[in-house]
Amino acid sequence: MPTNMRRKRDLNLSLPLTGPPAITLAQSRKKNPPLSVAGLFAGTGGVELGLERAGHSTLLLCEIEPAAKAVLARRFPGIPIHGNVTTLRSLPKGVELLTGGFPCQDLSQAGRAAGILSGKQSSLVSEIFRLIQARKVPWVLLENVPFMLKLDSGNAMNVLASAFEELGYKWAYRVVDSLSFGVPQRRQRVIFLASHVGDPREVLFADQAAEPDLDPNQVGKVACGFYWTEGIRGLGWAVNAVPTLKGGSTIGIPSPPAIVFPNGFVGTPDIRDAERMQGFPAGWTSPAKAVVRDSLRWKLVGNAVTVGVFRWVGQRLREPHPSGAQIVGKRLLGVGGWKTAGWNVGAGRFSADMSTFPHEFRPIDLERWLRHPVKPLSMRATKGFLSRTEQSMLRFPPGFLDFLRRHLATVES
Repeated sequence: MPTNMRRKRDLNLSLPLTGPPAITLAQSRKKNPPLSVAGLFAGTGGVELGLERAGHSTLLLCEIEPAAKAVLARRFPGIPIHGNVTTLRSLPKGVELLTGGFPCQDLSQAGRAAGILSGKQSSLVSEIFRLIQARKVPWVLLENVPFMLKLDSGNAMNVLASAFEELGYKWAYRVVDSLSFGVPQRRQRVIFLASHVGDPREVLFADQAAEPDLDPNQVGKVACGFYWTEGIRGLGWAVNAVPTLKGGSTIGIPSPPAIVFPNGFVGTPDIRDAERMQGFPAGWTSPAKAVVRDSLRWKLVGNAVTVGVFRWVGQRLREPHPSGAQIVGKRLLGVGGWKTAGWNVGAGRFSADMSTFPHEFRPIDLERWLRHPVKPLSMRATKGFLSRTEQSMLRFPPGFLDFLRRHLATVES
C-alpha cells in the first residue's frame, strides 16, 4: 500500500479529518496537478494538513520542538521528520513546494548582516534561502505575523522580497483573517507566495469578499472572547469568536483566551475546542502528552496555523485564476509602505489595500459552536484582570467590566 494512502487511512481511524465545507472557488480555465511538499518549521503540521486537504502530498517535515515532533510522528506516519533545519543538507528530490513559518525578528537579524544570501547570517530565515539556492524549487509558501510588514520600518520585508528577487522568483503576499475560513478565531497572518513557474497573484488574489462590520458592543447578546492576561495595554476583543490564540504569556505559562457569555458566565475554552478553532480535529495535539504536560499543548495550538487558510491556498495552487492578476496597486518606492497585499510581478514592486477576507464572512454562534466543557475563569485570574483595568486608560465595551465583577462574586462565594 502506498505510504500516503496508509497514512490517510491511519488518520481516519484515529481522528476524522473534519473541517469546514469545501471552499467555492471561481471557475478556473486550468487545473494543475498536486504538488510535493517539504515543510520547514512544521509545528503540528497545520500547513501540510491544509495542503493535503487540497490534494497535495508531503515528502518531508522539519521541526525541532520535541512535543510538536511527537504530534507530527503520530499524525503524519511514514513521513520523514528532520529535527533541525540548520543540519538539513538539502531538500529531497521531487520537492515542488517548500513551506515554512519563522520568527519575523529573523528578518531583522538577516537585514543587519551582509546579505541574506551571503551565508553569514545566524537567523533561521537564511536557512530557507540556503536550501533553495542549492535546489531551486518551483514554489515557496511562507507564513508570518502582520508585524513583519512594519518591522524595521518596512526594511525586514524588503530583505525577504529582495532575496527572492535575487534568486529569480516572482512573489506576492496577502494578509488574511482566519474568520474568513469558518472558524471562530480572529487571527490575521501574512501569506507570502513565491514562484519561478507561475504567477502567485493568480493564487492569493483570485478570491476577495467584503470585510465584515462587526459591532464590538455585544456584551450580554453573544459570546465574546478576550485575553484575561491583558487589561492595561490591550484586550484582544472578539465578537462571537476568540482573539488570536497565543503560544503563551510573557512569563511562559499557558494563556488560553477567556469568553464572556450572555448569561454572565466567564470561562476558558477546552484545548480540544482551541484545536478546532485552528481547523484541526479535536485532540490533534494529544500525542504531545507523551513528551510534555498536557497544559503545554496550548503553546502548540497557539503557535500553529489555521488549517483552512492553507487548504484554500492549496486549492488555488491547483486552480489559479487570471482575475488575481488584475488587481491594481500603487508602486512601492523605498522599503516601506507595505499594505495588506503586495507583489513584484511586472515592472517593480506594488502594494494595495486588499480585503483580508478571501471568502464571505459567515457569522458563527460561538456559544453553540463549542463542543467541550468551558472552565470557569478562576478567582485569581479575574481579580488580576480587574486590578489591571483599574490602572488602564483603555475603553472597554459597555457592561463588560460589570459582567467580570459579577463573575468574581460568583467564584468567590
